[in-house]
Amino acid sequence: MAEEGDTSDKTQDPTAKRLNDAHERGDVAKSNEVNTWFVIAGATFLVSSFSGSISSSIMVPMRNLLMHAGEIPVDQAGIMSLAAQSVRVMLVALGVPLLLLAIAAVASHLIQHRPVWSAESLTPKFSKLSPLAGAKRIFGKQAGANFLKGILKITVVGTVMVMVMWPERMRLDTIVRIDPNMMLEITRSLSVKLMSTVVALLAFVAALDYLFQYRQWFERQKMSLQEVKDEFKQSEGDPHIKGRIRNIRTSRVKKQMMKAVPTASVIITNPTHYAVALRYDRGMQAPVCVAKGTDLIALKIREVATEHSIPIVENVPLARALHASVEIDDEIPVEHYHAVAEVIGYVMRLRQSLRR
Repeated sequence: MAEEGDTSDKTQDPTAKRLNDAHERGDVAKSNEVNTWFVIAGATFLVSSFSGSISSSIMVPMRNLLMHAGEIPVDQAGIMSLAAQSVRVMLVALGVPLLLLAIAAVASHLIQHRPVWSAESLTPKFSKLSPLAGAKRIFGKQAGANFLKGILKITVVGTVMVMVMWPERMRLDTIVRIDPNMMLEITRSLSVKLMSTVVALLAFVAALDYLFQYRQWFERQKMSLQEVKDEFKQSEGDPHIKGRIRNIRTSRVKKQMMKAVPTASVIITNPTHYAVALRYDRGMQAPVCVAKGTDLIALKIREVATEHSIPIVENVPLARALHASVEIDDEIPVEHYHAVAEVIGYVMRLRQSLRR
């Protein structure tokens, strides 16, 4: 038997049930790089679109505060009022931007997988307290890959940031000597330029990382052939039990057919392999099939018909055609009206002659 964690026998792609169970446990394919990209992209959008309104929303109240600083009482009520006013100013200025960042964070998860409602990840697991398991997580292949990925990302992003900002080095030297209003605008412009470059670069990194994480997750969900068989038995039922149920249903149908044979007007046979029992009463639009079968069932139909004196008529092509084209309790097809009418007419004439 394979040891726990051995995936050498996990050769089968996961079933839909396996993937759904993993989702319910909170085990989904996700990339932290995608989350980071959405947050940084959202921050870049906020800086480029809302920085002016945010600074105005904060600057005007703060200017008024400094202008009337001498009029603010320094008792407890005055300090509490000042704190409440400051909180309102910050909420007005930063409420919408923070809401947009929260939406971006939620969107980063929804774009990777459907919503997860599971408390399993919060359930304490004593296996995680094992020093050996902790060492494997810290020094394992996944941890090593994440470390190298982090170093590579910092190196690439840092290099690109230096390349973007290097042509602006002379401009940065003059910032401290210009008007503060211009300083804020230059700072915002450089920040947007730098953040936009980082967003463009991280988009490529996030896409690659998500594909890698999805592949890793998909490999974890793979199943052994025995697991596939066990799941099939659980979801579809044991084939032996299903066969037994099918046999019971077939037996019940046979019994119901045999009970209906005595109500038939005629039995059409071929003569040994097929038997079709038809019932026709005056006023009916067309004859109805009350029973049909082949071989042993056909033999049983003939035996019951003989016991109840039901006429048996041999007509090879008609018996085969009716058996193939009509279901039990259904009227015969239109194309067989003429042939069946001749048979029923013959049976009626036969009965009349016997009564004389």
